[in-house]
Amino acid sequence: MKTIHFVGAGSGAADLITLRGKQQLEEADIIIYAGSLVNPELLNYAKESCEIFNSAKMTLEEVLDVMLRGTKEDKQIVRLHTGDPCLYGAIREQMDVLDREGIPYDYTPGVSSFCGAASALNLEYTLPDISQSVIITRMAGRTPVPEKESIESFAAHNATMVVFLSTGLLEELSERLIAGGYTADTPAAIVYKATWDDEKSFICTVGTLAETARKNNITKTALMIIGNVVGCTNYDRSKLYDPGFTTEFREATR
Repeated sequence: MKTIHFVGAGSGAADLITLRGKQQLEEADIIIYAGSLVNPELLNYAKESCEIFNSAKMTLEEVLDVMLRGTKEDKQIVRLHTGDPCLYGAIREQMDVLDREGIPYDYTPGVSSFCGAASALNLEYTLPDISQSVIITRMAGRTPVPEKESIESFAAHNATMVVFLSTGLLEELSERLIAGGYTADTPAAIVYKATWDDEKSFICTVGTLAETARKNNITKTALMIIGNVVGCTNYDRSKLYDPGFTTEFREATR
């Protein structure tokens, strides 16, 4: 029985898929891809005979039917998810069914869009003395978020925050960030379609998130980055490369 490959497509650009992921696409007999978010250029890696399914138009049951049918036919299957599937990828529910059916699978990680967003801004999320933690979260919309994971509770830390799946809720997001502890003038950024050809990025503040999105017609497919690392130039130097700091590999020289 062939192993089903769950593959992270990367953040957008077709050449940001891993070498392993590319090889798995090239060898696949069936590809089920998240069509609403995955760059269709990645399908150019598929062989001519490959069956391709767009899961944006499918239910979980329909996706699993394709997997189960393909496995019975001894087909090599790739389930291609956006970014890295561990973030908002809905992979566990697929894996649980495969476990029950005794079907082997593995998981090839990808470059998450939160990494792509940082590259769009030449940003380091973890600047010394500014922030050493990154909170990845989303607003509650049609899909709920556990009450204990409210935006306000996370905002109280004033750490770097990356907010997924919330572009249509920016006025509420700003209100809740401020209620939790960020100030209205805390630096923020909106990155639209990170690493795609039509990528756009905008520096703003917590208080101007909604206004910035509205002025630039950003309504979906964007990440919001909150925190003092955005545009920061006043931070402590890293100890790792400090000549006065001893590490396992070198002695301090002063």
